[in-house]
Amino acid sequence: MPLTRREFMAVSAAVAFGTASAGVVLAESRSKLKIKAVAFDAFPIFDSGPVFALADALFPGKGAELGNEWRARQFEYAWLRVAARHYVDFWQVTDDALVFSAAKLRLDLPEVKRAKLMNAYLALKTWPDVVPSLGALKQAGFRLALLSNLTQTMLDADIETAGLKGIFEQVLSTDRAKTFKPDPQAYQLGIDALGLKREEILFAAHAGWDAAGAKLFGYPTFWVNRQKLPMEQLGAIPDGEGDSLSHLVKYLE
Repeated sequence: MPLTRREFMAVSAAVAFGTASAGVVLAESRSKLKIKAVAFDAFPIFDSGPVFALADALFPGKGAELGNEWRARQFEYAWLRVAARHYVDFWQVTDDALVFSAAKLRLDLPEVKRAKLMNAYLALKTWPDVVPSLGALKQAGFRLALLSNLTQTMLDADIETAGLKGIFEQVLSTDRAKTFKPDPQAYQLGIDALGLKREEILFAAHAGWDAAGAKLFGYPTFWVNRQKLPMEQLGAIPDGEGDSLSHLVKYLE
């Protein structure tokens, strides 16, 4: 599909400055899409950074290494559980990943430290741009939902902590389908709960793999690429990309 002049100028500007973090449209123009709702992964909304800052406080000099190992194992274990058809929810996956990571790094993990790290996932706060951006989307008439691998308990606790109660029409844990994204059954939850066609729901992803998974499922997709990472090579390009929710708001104008 040929780019419009506006799209061409946006892409040209991104290339000139060496970044695609200005909310640049990467595929279809938003004007071609009939978006009625936005379904968010949890992490464009909630900042998990304090969890890993706590790891550094509890294990000085080793916290960053523990955090990186823990984060990688979380998602590896989730996907392996799905592939092996031995499902446990994301809370259990996260705990298992923490225990393994500490053992791999030969760190003593007493129950008090283990509980502190796990419970930090129940008290996540939002990124600074979240509240005004969600307000702008609601004001514009978009229906809002969460669609996350986190358990319902984790999502509900974080919504309470962040003061977002009542903002989301649907709060959907993939635990309802006993699977994890990027399994298509996980993305289907958004369609079933919102009662819309898949082309009417924009999925806002935090991770590049999640953006690719949602796009392969058939959702219009915006990658909230806060870490400014390169595109995943998974055969799917999100419709838009930016490094904040303000870029998503601009994309949907």
